[in-house]
Amino acid sequence: MDVVVDVVVVGAGVIGLSAALRLQEAGIAVRIVARELPPNTTSGVAAAIWYPYRAYPEAEVLRWGESSYTDFERMAATPATGVRMAATKELFRDAVPDPWWRAAVADLRRCRPAELPDGYHDGFVFTTPVVEMPVYLAGLWRRFESAGGVIEQRTVESLADAAGAARAVVNCAGLGARELAGDTTVTPIRGQVVQVENPGLDQVVLDESGEDVTYIVPRSHDCVLGGTAEVGETGLEPDPGTATAILSRCTALEPRLDGARVLGHRVGLRPGRPAVRLDREDLADGTPCVHCYGHGGAGVTLSWGCAADVVELVRTVVA
Repeated sequence: MDVVVDVVVVGAGVIGLSAALRLQEAGIAVRIVARELPPNTTSGVAAAIWYPYRAYPEAEVLRWGESSYTDFERMAATPATGVRMAATKELFRDAVPDPWWRAAVADLRRCRPAELPDGYHDGFVFTTPVVEMPVYLAGLWRRFESAGGVIEQRTVESLADAAGAARAVVNCAGLGARELAGDTTVTPIRGQVVQVENPGLDQVVLDESGEDVTYIVPRSHDCVLGGTAEVGETGLEPDPGTATAILSRCTALEPRLDGARVLGHRVGLRPGRPAVRLDREDLADGTPCVHCYGHGGAGVTLSWGCAADVVELVRTVVA
């Protein structure tokens, strides 16, 4: 394209869109280049809630997560953003210590005995942002374009080619970073969910105590039920047996889901990595590149905190 920009962001999931918006707000001209656009990204499959799931290292994740929580809390004051603050219950079959991310959530408390279903002996109640991704991602896209941002849909063969004549490139390619950055530590974590009609639920319920993660995330017109965390699996077709198991586990936790009409099945591949990568390097041709990928199941949770760090790294190039 002949549009001259300061920075090209590779990837249009929640990490790429958030980074592009923060760069734009900092006065930096941005173009997004991506193979898939919302709602067809992995982010579009997410349930999604603020929760630091499968992302490391803990100290940085806590910092990024706290920052993002504050931003989501502010957005929740405007329903059109697709963000709301919701009561959340996390259940455990055995006694557990406070979560390592406790400092990020001011109102977290232990479940009272009456709040624990049969078979569960511990748990937490807290408030967390629920982000309705179809609405939320569309809103981010509109904000970016209305401020002059350009989005180009195409397959990126290399980070240097994506940058073109721009002064820097930001790699938010998620699972695609395995090839683009030559990073073999990036691993898919397959997640399958079932969408059903909402029978009047408003509380999020989480249970990671079994072999499979189980969650119920009510949204405005549906509930997202999950799920799976299959490391190394890449199949994108929903598995009927897995869907049946998800429905059974979720109905056991919330009987009002029994008989709820199934609206759809979705599968996404979370970009797992031993630690989130957020740093700067120069590519072989000398182009400065800021990497921001490997967020596991916490892309939404870390999105705004990571975006702020991306801006600071980019400023060292374009200031």
